[in-house]
Amino acid sequence: MPQRILETVPSDLKGPISLWFKQDRNPETIEEVTALCKKSDWKELHKRFDFRIQFGTAGLRSQMQAGFNRMNTLVIIQASQGLATYVRQQFPDNLVAVVGHDHRFHSKEFARAAAAAFLLKGFKVHYLNPDHEFVHTPLVPFAVDKLKASVGVMITASHNPKMDNGYKVYYSNGCQIIPPHDHAISDSIDANLEPWANVWDFDDVLNKGLKQGKLMYSREEMLKFYLEEVSKNLIETNPLKLEVKAKPWFVYTPMHGVGFDIFSTIVKKTLSLVEGKDYLCVPEQQNPDPSFPTVGFPNPEEKGALDIGINLAEKHDINLLVANDPDADRFSVAVKDMQSGEWRQLTGNEIGFLFAFFEYQKFKSMDKQFQHEHPLAMLNSTVSSQMIKKMAEVEGFHYEDTLTGFKWIGNRAILLEKKGYYVPFGFEEAIGYMFPAMEHDKDGISASIVFLQAYCKWKIDDNLDPLSVLERGFKKYGVFKEYNGYYVVPSPIVTKEIFEYIRNVYTPKGVSYPSSIGEEIEVLYYRDLTTGYQSDTPNHKPTLPVDPTSQMITISARPSNGNENEHIRFTIRGSGTEPKLKVYIEACANKEQRATFLAKLTWNVLKREWFRPDKMDIVTKF
Repeated sequence: MPQRILETVPSDLKGPISLWFKQDRNPETIEEVTALCKKSDWKELHKRFDFRIQFGTAGLRSQMQAGFNRMNTLVIIQASQGLATYVRQQFPDNLVAVVGHDHRFHSKEFARAAAAAFLLKGFKVHYLNPDHEFVHTPLVPFAVDKLKASVGVMITASHNPKMDNGYKVYYSNGCQIIPPHDHAISDSIDANLEPWANVWDFDDVLNKGLKQGKLMYSREEMLKFYLEEVSKNLIETNPLKLEVKAKPWFVYTPMHGVGFDIFSTIVKKTLSLVEGKDYLCVPEQQNPDPSFPTVGFPNPEEKGALDIGINLAEKHDINLLVANDPDADRFSVAVKDMQSGEWRQLTGNEIGFLFAFFEYQKFKSMDKQFQHEHPLAMLNSTVSSQMIKKMAEVEGFHYEDTLTGFKWIGNRAILLEKKGYYVPFGFEEAIGYMFPAMEHDKDGISASIVFLQAYCKWKIDDNLDPLSVLERGFKKYGVFKEYNGYYVVPSPIVTKEIFEYIRNVYTPKGVSYPSSIGEEIEVLYYRDLTTGYQSDTPNHKPTLPVDPTSQMITISARPSNGNENEHIRFTIRGSGTEPKLKVYIEACANKEQRATFLAKLTWNVLKREWFRPDKMDIVTKF
């Protein structure tokens, strides 16, 4: 950068910007910072340089821009140097890494830079992307397990907007990082910020690693093993006749992501389903496209994201649509209600119950000796539906909830398996579904395979569609209805102020938690994972991990004017990655209308009593 331009930079920016130009060797990001300096856009430069992007349990994720607080090649190199150093210390005798990437802008460049850092640190690297091929995110944790690697890195931003990218890390057990590893890795990154010799020459480093046998292109081998594991663990011993119609009977969309290639291969080889004959793929969304041209936000949960697929289904008289998000680790479903003629996209919780019910059906048909030796257990996150908890109480199997995120669900499943439990399934309401026989992380392709079998089993055996199965579940276990949303907050300080108001102002002095919220809600159970308090345990110690740096309260309650069969449960928490205060509400009642009413009532009471949006300057989409 010309010295005369650097001289114009304010003193509080001069240090970090000078360091950037010293360390960065990417012409595009060098020019990006230069242009901002020439425009004197100090406000934007402060956003990018005042803070360094922090490594957490979800790794890294942000916009792809120049700056230490954004996703770019230099930040990827620094993160990889710190991660490789830490993992080498933990597993000095097992220096094996897995690296993969999706189709997003710069994903290939970021993955190659990461692989180079691991090679320079002495690792053997299994690189999952030869030539111009992509992989779906679940293949990385699968490969970590299969290869007994010590670490895996996937470059993806999942279902984030098109200009975002991310750096997702898996530990040696195939799960995402949990404390204390996240903090230790963050410290290691800070200690390894200076780019190593030759690390910027990652093409040369990779070519040298290939010649030395330290770099292996393992995509085809891992896909072969993945296919074998699907066939072995997720396909019924006596496959159902899936040709329930003489024409295509479902529509699939990969949402412009990487899912179609692996989905079409898997369903053809394991379920004998052929695209065009048994199902249709949404043509506008079939091929990987990082610009996501047909959707404003590439998330199957977003309103309107499945409209093109539904229109295709309507045109061909098809009643089922299944979808993956762009990196194919999430799964969604829309079905046509045959009574109303309207399409309905199932919530993540409803899909979770359908999977749990199907897995329970399978378990009950297993050998009695196996059932005795390996009792059934299922899991979901604490912000997800309690319907499978109620199902577990009625049917007599083991259930647990965990903190949010598959890093917690996966690790807990591993511990239960070590105790002898049979753990076929776990889920989170954000359309994430885990089948531990494959890997201990969410997998949208596995979910697709299981759901298609469940759909056909119910259709063939009992002439039921998914909505009918849900209704049967409601009749047996109670009607569970959710009302989830979030408030956009101007800063994390506001989130902290709201929680402090709940604890120290709304809660009467001398007691640990409020006995009621307004006149409408009577509190039965209270858990605060920030302060470390739970109302129903010895010494009031929480059963889930406490984190004083994050805000999270869970309450079980009942309506003041309700009956003994009515129940409300909600969790409020501050987001660790977005300027949001998230609210997860679920109500249970005998009737759907009543459960829906109670869930919305709870939202309104919390808004009035706790959140006070006008006073706190927070807004919501509801």
